[in-house]
Parts: sequence; C-alpha cells; structure tokens
Amino acid sequence: MSTTVIVLIIYLGILAALAVWSRRETHTLSGYYLAGKKLPYWVVAFSTNATGESGWLLLGLSGMGYAVGMQAYWVVAGEIMGIAASWWIIARRLKKFGDETNAITVPDVLVAKFEDKWNLIRAIAVVIILVMVTAYVTAQMVATGKAFSSFLGMEYATGVIVGSIFIIGYTFVGGYKAVSYTDVVQGVLMLVGLIAVPAAAIIASGGWGEVQSNLAAQDPSLVDPFAVTSGGRPVLIAIASFLAIGLPFLGVPQLLIRYMSAKDDKEIRKARVVSLSVLLVFTAGAVTAGVAGRALFPGLEDSETIFPVLSNNLFPEVIAGMLLVVVLSAIMSTVDSLLLLASSSVVRDTYQKIVGTTKSEESLSNYGKFVTVIIGAIAVVLGIQEPRVIFDFVLASWSGLGSAFGPVMVGILYYRRITWEGVVAGMLGGFAASVIWLTWFKVDYYGLYEAIPGFFVGFVLTYGVSWLTSKKD
Repeated sequence: MSTTVIVLIIYLGILAALAVWSRRETHTLSGYYLAGKKLPYWVVAFSTNATGESGWLLLGLSGMGYAVGMQAYWVVAGEIMGIAASWWIIARRLKKFGDETNAITVPDVLVAKFEDKWNLIRAIAVVIILVMVTAYVTAQMVATGKAFSSFLGMEYATGVIVGSIFIIGYTFVGGYKAVSYTDVVQGVLMLVGLIAVPAAAIIASGGWGEVQSNLAAQDPSLVDPFAVTSGGRPVLIAIASFLAIGLPFLGVPQLLIRYMSAKDDKEIRKARVVSLSVLLVFTAGAVTAGVAGRALFPGLEDSETIFPVLSNNLFPEVIAGMLLVVVLSAIMSTVDSLLLLASSSVVRDTYQKIVGTTKSEESLSNYGKFVTVIIGAIAVVLGIQEPRVIFDFVLASWSGLGSAFGPVMVGILYYRRITWEGVVAGMLGGFAASVIWLTWFKVDYYGLYEAIPGFFVGFVLTYGVSWLTSKKD
C-alpha cells in the first residue's frame, strides 16, 4: 500500500469520526443547518476561509501566480479587503439580526422585515442558489475525480464516485457541525501546505532575489505589478478586476451562514482576526508558490498544475502524499458546505416556508439529510460526464451569488427605508447583470470582472427602488 493511500485513509477516517461525533446536533433544522448556533470563534474562522477558497486557491490562484507573476498579488489584496469588509460590515449585524428573527437561512434574513408577497423573495433566492450551487458542486466533483485519479491512478469516474461517497456521507451523518469541524482540519492542512510549498520553492530557487531575477529574464512584466497584461488589457482594469474578486465575500450565502452559526458576538469579533490572518497566508502562499514555481519549472503546459508539480518534485513521498491530500481538502471543504446550502433551500425555504408544511423539526431535519444525498447524487451524475459547458457556467457562480445577495444584504442591515420591491429588484438585477456581463460584454471590455457591474446594478436597484417605493415620513 502506497504512502499516499495510507495518508488518505487516515484523513478520511478523521472525517468519519467527526461526522459520528457531530450527529447529536442534527435532530432540528437549526442543528442540522447551523450547528445550533453554538460554534466557537476558531471553528467559524477556519470554516469561513476553507469554504470560501475551495480547490481554486491551490490550483487556480497558484496557477495565476505562475501565469502573470507579481500582478497576481492584487488578487491577494482584493480577497483580504473583501473578507475584511464582510467581517466588519456584515458579520456582527447579521449575527444579531439572525438571532432576533430566528433565521436559519439567508432567505430567512431577507424576508424578515417584510410580508413577503407571494413568497417571491424566498422563491427567487432559492432558484438562484440551487442553479448556482448545482453547477458549482458539479465542477468540484469533477475536480475530486481528477484529484483521486492523479493521487491513486483511479479511473476518473471511479474517483468521482469514491470522493462523493465520503463527502456526502459525513455531510449526511453530521450536518453543519461535522462540516464546520472538518473544515478546521482541512483548513489547517491547507495552511501548512501553503507555508511549506512556497517556502520550499523559494529555497530551491536560491532565494527570493533569484526568483525575481529568473522571472525578469523570462519576461520583465512578470516582476512588474503594474505591467500591461497580455493582450493589451489596460492595467487599471486588470487591477480593478483582481481587487474586485473580493466583492462577493459580502454576499455569498455559504459564507454568510458561517456568521449566523457563531455562538455570540464576542466569538464573531475574535473569529474575524483569525480569519483575516489565515486568509492572508492562504492567498499570499498560493500566489508565491506559483511565482516561485515559474522560476523552477518554466514552460508548463498547464499553469494550474504548478502546486502538485512542486509537491512531487520538492518533497519526499510521504510529504508529497500529504500535500496531495491538501488539494483534496480544499475541494471537499467547499462541496460539503454547498450541499448543505442547497439542501436548506429545498427543505427550510421551499418545503417549510413556501409550501407551509407542519412537519416536526426532527422530520424536516431527516428530509434535509436525504435532500443532501439527492443533490449530491445529481452532481455526481453530471460530474461523471465531465461536461465542459458546466465550467463556463461556474465562472458566474461566485460573482453571481455575491451580486445577487451582497447589495440586498447590506441594504437589509443598514438601510432603514429598504422595501420588499427593492430587495426583489436588487437580487434579480445584480444576478442578471453579473451573468449578462460575463456572457456578452466581458470580452469586449478588456475582461472587466463581472462582479463590478453586478454589484453596481444591485446597489442601484436595491436603494433606488426602495427609495421610490418607501413611505416617506
């Protein structure tokens, strides 16, 4: 049995144990979907970061560092500003408001101030969440299959199925508590990997000065954060787009519910310090791994393979096996949270609130477990087919979710005159603007990131329509 297999078995065993330990919290909707709102700050902080980053951190962001060099550090700045804004602007008020209104889901928060005419706010939110999350989870299942294939030489389809069994299994058994504590394990692994790999790459290159010299010899723009990007994209648009990657932190539901699950306001204040510190290491480490990797291994056909290339070439087999598990951890920490998000939309928002069932909390929590399995199974079926079109659609998921919910969430928490009509318009407009920009305008406007027009339209409609429809004092 290879070292990588042994490491993987130990890791999956830990996840299974956490699921069994967490199962006592799963007999109510609040318990299954929010761990009873009793999580300590360090769990909330690591769960927020692990869920928000996914496999994109280790593969995509390190690949960006490899491809564009120092310009990728603008993404680091954007993510830090985005998560900081989310913690300081959203987290504490959302926690307080969510507790006051007994909210379990983000749609619960959005409708709490209004008589939701025809359940329209909740219905729109559910549709956006289900469409985006299904696409996102499918893509992560594809990544899971590829990860198992590269780790163990499995057939791709077998890798998708094996990976999904473990992810869906511990989410089914342990619910949000299991997901959150496994996020801690996965987040710690990611943290260690994103310190070790860039440090080893810099040392192997002969130091940071040698890395810069090597990159400058390959292409001077790689060491210039203000260089005009390839294709002649204006540098200000490139920088703005990189910085705006942090905008969706204000609104993606899978992160907002982390704030709602904290034990109290004191835990929120401590969690934001831990979260910011860890995310800085995450993002800076990923970019640095890509930048230093470019000096060591120039000419890679696929820049997003740089993290596993560094892992396999700079470390002994046992450490390389652990680092490959780190990649899997990043994927799993996002899939489990998205499964719960989609499940809560079906059971809490649709069946309990829109349909109006009077089933008991325990019955509904059991339904939630089976809905989690069904949604996961759908993603597996789609993922086995490895549909390329899904990836084009997933590009809209992060910005689409953020644009739909970010502006209206700020309005709910801060704008006294916000109205039902403003929330409906803001959600639909922000989401539509993001998707339409990505689909039809992004290429013609130098690749301007779609969250920028998405948030702009979302804020204008949320506040404009609310102002027009509010009763003046």
